[in-house]
Amino acid sequence: MIKLLEGKILYYDNREIIDIQNNDRDSVLSALLNFGEKISEDELADIIEDKRGSIASRILDNHNSSGDRENLKIKFDALTSHDITYVGIIQTARASGLGEFPLPYVLTNCHNSLCAVGGTINRDDHMFGLTAAQKYGGIYVPANQAVIHQYMREEMAGCGKMILGSDSHTRYGAIGTMAIGEGGGELVKQILKNTYDIKRPEIIGVYLQGNIKRGVGPQDVALAIIGEVFKSGFVKNKVMEFVGPGIGNLSVEFRNGIDVMTTETTCLSSIWCTDEKVKDYLKIHLRENEYEALRPEKIAVYDGMIKVELDKVEPMIALPFHPSNTYTIRQLTENLEDILAHTEKECRKQIDAQGIQFSLMDKVVGGKLKVSQAEIAGCAGGTFENICKASQIMRGRNLPNDAFTLNVYPASTPVYAKLLENGAASEIIRAGGIIKPAFCGPCFGAGDVPANNELSIRHTTRNFPNREGSKPVDGQMSSVALMDARSITATAVNGGYLTAATDIDYDDTQMHYTYDKASYHNRVYYGFSKSSKEKELQLGPNITDWPEMMSLQDNLLIKIASVIKDDVTTTDELIPSGDTSSYRSNPIKMSEFTLSKRDPAYVSTAKAIRDIEKNRQEIVDGSTKEISKELSDIIGKIMGILPERFGSVENFLKYTNIGSSIYAIKPGDGSAREQAASCQRVLGGVANISKEYATKRYRSNLINWGMLPFTADEKLVEVIQKGDYVFIEGIKEKLLKGERTFTAKLISHEDCNDIELSVGDITDKERDIIINGCLINYYGAQN
Repeated sequence: MIKLLEGKILYYDNREIIDIQNNDRDSVLSALLNFGEKISEDELADIIEDKRGSIASRILDNHNSSGDRENLKIKFDALTSHDITYVGIIQTARASGLGEFPLPYVLTNCHNSLCAVGGTINRDDHMFGLTAAQKYGGIYVPANQAVIHQYMREEMAGCGKMILGSDSHTRYGAIGTMAIGEGGGELVKQILKNTYDIKRPEIIGVYLQGNIKRGVGPQDVALAIIGEVFKSGFVKNKVMEFVGPGIGNLSVEFRNGIDVMTTETTCLSSIWCTDEKVKDYLKIHLRENEYEALRPEKIAVYDGMIKVELDKVEPMIALPFHPSNTYTIRQLTENLEDILAHTEKECRKQIDAQGIQFSLMDKVVGGKLKVSQAEIAGCAGGTFENICKASQIMRGRNLPNDAFTLNVYPASTPVYAKLLENGAASEIIRAGGIIKPAFCGPCFGAGDVPANNELSIRHTTRNFPNREGSKPVDGQMSSVALMDARSITATAVNGGYLTAATDIDYDDTQMHYTYDKASYHNRVYYGFSKSSKEKELQLGPNITDWPEMMSLQDNLLIKIASVIKDDVTTTDELIPSGDTSSYRSNPIKMSEFTLSKRDPAYVSTAKAIRDIEKNRQEIVDGSTKEISKELSDIIGKIMGILPERFGSVENFLKYTNIGSSIYAIKPGDGSAREQAASCQRVLGGVANISKEYATKRYRSNLINWGMLPFTADEKLVEVIQKGDYVFIEGIKEKLLKGERTFTAKLISHEDCNDIELSVGDITDKERDIIINGCLINYYGAQN
């Protein structure tokens, strides 16, 4: 079904794959000659060296302003954010000198659109967004009009473009747009006319061949790919480029459904070949002029290849607690108890489920898996085509008259209007399903939270622990399995018993779609290039400025506030999604939720360390002479280890930052939310220490909030403990000299050892952001 080809791959004429890695150059030249292509060995070497020929390479070159093909400085064509992220971004940009938005910036309201938690604060954020669009020249999409990525597909994505979004699922590759999801700091840089700076990413070809079977949907293809590539990191921080004859057998909406899930592979971005179907899609959406035929050049080089036989893809399920925990529904059905028992055991390791009711085995009823709830929603599930397929499966059938529920969220008002017009919505309602407005809630934990110990099946993007809204600290635990809308509906009409859509009969006719943008025309504020500087921002009481961030001193003393030894730590665990999102416009309140579902003691521990730093600052500025016992004790230890370095306690205090850090093996998988880093910073965090970072975007978030992204040898996990100190002498000077690796002292209660910490390949700008203390300070120093 799926095969991974490692190493350099030469792709010829959009049809032939030649493995460069495992063949000598003569064999490659001979293979090309067999295809009628005669080139010299030097020409081949140049093509391989320059990584030429791919669609992604051309788009990156067209958006690079550095003049250096290896060290890119990207300027995007448009930006997009939703109502969890845009307040913090605009507040940061304001503090850094924002005058007006220099490029189209779309502000959607699809996450806190219910305005249901926290009093007036969600609607206050929306009014901030509207007045910011009016003041700075933005595009404002009111609540329930569209989920962020559906709006961008319908109105903004076009062939050859690049779009940056403050949501990890910013992916429009199937429409010919290379889109990247990042933390808010990277959008701030674009708003302030700076660039997105990265090393040239590797590009992985994804070769699609064959055609899908009836009953197989885009989520099935996506989950099959994710299951193969996630654990190995095959596409981590790379670009996935979809090629091959199988593309032509898929509708654009089907491609969109696969594409949006590429985020779960940890890739950087994605791009697809475009064809007449893309041209028709753009024509339907009144933007035919945005079309361009995108194909690799006759000879293209990739850094690896994923071969996907579409005709062999089966209905899939991703069991808790990750989209990569995949099985075919057939595999799960045939080995139900063994797989569920194993999964339940692994899940309990992640959630520390002692005293919490959590079981998957109790979902086995009569030898079958029975689920309690189903959701088809958001940028992945809520498309016109997916919902039409669901309605076709429901025709003449009905949901069980029990606890089982099915909720369907069309991804935009134009989609909703068409579903009403063609009868698909009525078909779902008659069968017992519920149609709700455009909303991202079921994906991030703010809508349709299951009951305690329930299992929900969802065509959404993620199934991380507690992402659906459960709260283990309150004894609440539920879970999600990811599936395609087709098999979700088949399961729904089979009484909630797991059923693959390939196992039932239904009318699979393609329904015709026409686009009516009247709902957008009548409600969306189109303000790009229409800034009104005299407009006052409407600031609700929950919208607050960022607290002051200290710049980096000569030396750094870190106390470990939490140690997490899971294989991967998601951003959901670092800062929970769901109801906490209502407080993301208030950095102080938001920080109170940091690690609340993973290490509830973290906040109080970090605050205590922050108090030590406050004590240090008070001594330095002369407001007190009293030194706390803990600060005195650790200074005594360090001066005992390095007696000649500081001369006096006063010198140590004057030139040494004190802050907290978490240690995690691989933190940052999942959402782009910058609060996963900024909340640690607000609580006095100065660094993270890890074996590696799960995504570039989380590492970038750390840097933009002035935190050092340290990595260390994997053996550190065996010795590091909560409460240990790490001391790095002269770190500021060493950073300024260009050093990237530092010898540090790991100081425990009993011992002191040298350890090696690295910040990896950071740019001069990233170094300066860290030294200044955060992105706001960095820009403030320039103004």
